[in-house]
Amino acid sequence: MPWKSNYTTSDEIGLRDGQILWPEARQMALGLTVNLNPAGTGKGVTGKDLAYPTWHFGMSHGLDAFLKLFNDLGVRATFAVPAIIAVAYPRQIETILAEGHEIAAQGLFGEDSLQLSPETEAAHMERATEILSRIIGAAPRGWFALSRPDDRAATGCATDHTAGLLRERGYRYIGNGLADDAPYWWVSDFDRHQALLALPYYYHFDDTFFLMFPREGTGLERPQALLRGWRAELRAQYRRGRYFNICVSPARSGWGHRFDNLATFLRETMALPGIWAATGAEIADYWHLHYPAETTLKLAPSIWRDYADSLS
Repeated sequence: MPWKSNYTTSDEIGLRDGQILWPEARQMALGLTVNLNPAGTGKGVTGKDLAYPTWHFGMSHGLDAFLKLFNDLGVRATFAVPAIIAVAYPRQIETILAEGHEIAAQGLFGEDSLQLSPETEAAHMERATEILSRIIGAAPRGWFALSRPDDRAATGCATDHTAGLLRERGYRYIGNGLADDAPYWWVSDFDRHQALLALPYYYHFDDTFFLMFPREGTGLERPQALLRGWRAELRAQYRRGRYFNICVSPARSGWGHRFDNLATFLRETMALPGIWAATGAEIADYWHLHYPAETTLKLAPSIWRDYADSLS
């Protein structure tokens, strides 16, 4: 649950279950994020990252399998794409857009903004936005800073400064919300009541940490643990009528039994009555209209206090 300024990113109380109403009385919103960032470190995409056979497979057979599955089930996904990948793979980007999916930004090189100075972060964001706008024919509406295999905290890389820059550049949402399990307002400037919509993300439902030789855990991979987690969280969020996001990459979940798991989960999910499988931009538009920051946020002085002997 999000808390106030100087603690996490939003106001004290998130929306209760009964307060969240989805379009056409749908029971739950499903967000499907497809990660097209092959970067293995916070430095961003390198030639080595693009040379892996799994990456080549993911951008050909894996991506084709994803798009066919999504089309068969009527699922619209959000593809989180570093600008350099959009430049290198124009045919794939064109196909994704033609299928009705969203292209969202994921940095210039898929880099960790915490490794950049504030000035460089702003310059990279400006350049990434310009490149993606030109390639997709419109300004990207969402921004992602997804976790990478070397991300020790597995939280991605976004700060209040990042959120402020995105807001200034007209972005509608950031896809790295860790403070709630429903969309919420990330307050980047408490004094001026400036906020950016955040869509929930949680690494427990990201295939990065379960497939293709994860650093943590036992064995080479844990596809069944990932599937169990998806199913368990789906049951909980569906019962409560909230929001559930999973994050997958065609280089990881695009082949073999891993793809079978993804296909099984999505078929089970879409067979439930009242699932709204929408892009991040569609969810953001709905939230901006029905739960705007001006009326939803109830900002008040922080409950947090620092004391002389505090460890904070």
